[in-house]
Amino acid sequence: MRNSHLLTHLFVGALTVTSGNALAKVSPEEAAKLGNELTCTGAIAAGNANGTIPAYSGKWLGKPEHVKYDLHVGQHPVDPYPDDKPKFTIDGSNYKQYADNLTAGQLAMFERYPDSFKMPVYEGRRDFRYPDVICDTMKKNAVTAELIDDGFGFTGYKGAVPFPIPDPASAMEILANHNFPYRAYTYQTIRDIADVSSNGDISWGRADGWGLNLPNHPDNVGDPVGGVMALSYTATLLPVRNKGTATVSSEPMNFARDKRLAWNYNPGTRRVRQLPEYGFDTPLAGTSGKLTLDSDRLMNGSPERYEWTTKGRQEIYIPANAYKVHQPDVKYAELLTNNHAKPELMRYELRRVWVLEGKLKEEYRHKYGRRTMYLDEDSWHAVISDFYDTRDELVQHAFINYYYAYDAESFEAGSSFYHDLTTGSYVGYNLFQERELAPVLNKGDLEAHNFTPAALRRMSH
Repeated sequence: MRNSHLLTHLFVGALTVTSGNALAKVSPEEAAKLGNELTCTGAIAAGNANGTIPAYSGKWLGKPEHVKYDLHVGQHPVDPYPDDKPKFTIDGSNYKQYADNLTAGQLAMFERYPDSFKMPVYEGRRDFRYPDVICDTMKKNAVTAELIDDGFGFTGYKGAVPFPIPDPASAMEILANHNFPYRAYTYQTIRDIADVSSNGDISWGRADGWGLNLPNHPDNVGDPVGGVMALSYTATLLPVRNKGTATVSSEPMNFARDKRLAWNYNPGTRRVRQLPEYGFDTPLAGTSGKLTLDSDRLMNGSPERYEWTTKGRQEIYIPANAYKVHQPDVKYAELLTNNHAKPELMRYELRRVWVLEGKLKEEYRHKYGRRTMYLDEDSWHAVISDFYDTRDELVQHAFINYYYAYDAESFEAGSSFYHDLTTGSYVGYNLFQERELAPVLNKGDLEAHNFTPAALRRMSH
């Protein structure tokens, strides 16, 4: 993929400041805290006062020496903490005493399923770090990156996290960090999707997905960025009635100036056509309409339909170091229990998170009237989101099981679960436990020309 002319064309067109509302970057003195009292992503390096959150160690980059793992071939994640046991379990009998460190959605899960929903809490582990070049890039971003176009774009950005030391009052800087974290630059995965009804019946979806993340490509990190942020391809394998449907899409860096573009192949007509709109509350393929496109990774795409505010940092029990749930010996029949996935396969830790809330603007429509996201300070990935309908009633609790991917030297979104709090059903998304291969990360064999309408036409015939 190196020196790809098309990649360069898509990527290098750097943004320039044309609006008068650029937001301030931090001083060199503030940026010097990165790698010291702050980690290079801007997380507080120290533990908390009572010792329930540990200090950051960052002792491992990539695969630890004691882990046997083959890189870039789709091996299932290997647990670096195989001997860890839960320190305690939060359940229907004791959850109220932990309420200060639980989200509204977690509390609702305990109230709705007091006899079965549990959260096994483990010792906190903050042992993985990012490559030096990524940390150096984030430090440069801290003193050069600025929001423009009312927070929909930025200038001075050079890859990875744009605002490692965000203005605590700037929801758009925090949202930008979620949208542009450091993560795998190529991925290929076949994911299973389980729509689990309240009585345990399962409707299955399956999708083949590829992706190319341009700011994190090794050829581009450290250079000014603009134009296209990400390219993706998704083909439906299940349900059978939709088999063969496929889409390629292009994600812009700045949603004030560009829009997400997508082309769809319909096997019935055998034609490729551009979609007039792709994103927001469009149903996500294979989820029986239960998930929206913009709820993948809990929030993605243009932020334009919501008014965003931040509630600062909080200490919350979140899924972390989620290796156990992704083992190849985990069977779906064991994992997908009624009303929620099997609690014993989850791992929760007390972590500091940034809390971000979006409220639907009056002039827009969306399935969700409000969404509250919890972003792990060590990675900037949203790990939990509570969704409210347009009457402001809590209707869905969702979480993603992130793990550190040795292939990518970054954190990777694993299996996620979206719980319908009104019907008792839920969707298990991005399941790969029973697939021969886990996600193949950073193999580096995808190029921009793999994601064009012409490529979609070739692959679909």
